[in-house]
This record gives sequence, C-alpha cells and structure tokens, in this order.
Amino acid sequence: MKDLYRVFFGIFIGILSAFIMVFAVEVFSAFVYPLPEGFMGTKEEMCQHVEKYPDWVLGIVVVLWGLTAFVGTWLAQRIGSIWASGVVAILILWALGFNLNMLPYASWFKATMPVVALIAVALGILRGKGGRAKPPLKSDHAISG
Repeated sequence: MKDLYRVFFGIFIGILSAFIMVFAVEVFSAFVYPLPEGFMGTKEEMCQHVEKYPDWVLGIVVVLWGLTAFVGTWLAQRIGSIWASGVVAILILWALGFNLNMLPYASWFKATMPVVALIAVALGILRGKGGRAKPPLKSDHAISG
C-alpha cells in the first residue's frame, strides 16, 4: 500500500512542478512579448498574437518546456516509480500536443517541441531511476568488533 501512495504522491508532485513551471513560462512569455492593447481574449486574437511570436522567444520556450518535461518526470520517478513518471510524461505530452494543435505556432516550433519533449521525458525517467535509496542488504555474517 505504501508503494501505491508513493506512486500517487509522485504523480501529484510531478504534475504540480510541471504546472508551476508552465505558469513561469507563460509569465516569461507575457513579459517579453506582452499582449497588445485592447486584447479581449478571443481565440482569433490569441491566434494572431501567437502567429507573431518572435523566433527568439519561441527558442527560449523550447528550452523551458524541455526543462519542464524533464523536471516533472524526474520528480515523479524519484518519488514514485515508472508508473508515476509514465503518467506525468503522458499528461505533459498530451498538454503539449493540445497546445500545438490549438494555436498557429511557427512550423519549426511545432516540429521541434515534440522531439525536445520526448527526449526530456525520457531523460527525466532514466535519470530519476537512480535516485531512490535502496534498503541496506542484510548480511549473513555479523561483523565482529
């Protein structure tokens, strides 16, 4: 039962960290490329805004999203297990796919982001595996002192 709690806690922390980091990416984006005056939040306005994103901003976003995917899956793996990091990876990749399909980003960005995200989640899972402390081995022979 303890293992199940670790999996759920790993999922929770992985998703929470990814959510916080995505929020930070959005704050960065809004700071360096603010919404225009009179922006009402319609889908058409958002699409026009995204179409005009400077490439340098998108380049930084690629790196930040990759870091987000890595950290979320790494934490889930370290705390939970392959199940926790797998769930987090699927949710991050789903969110990314949803975002890329909903908005008209530059074609290079749409091609690069899935590759970077897949590499980042794979590295997060692989790097997170080695972190949990293993219980000490029981020795058959007592050490006499």
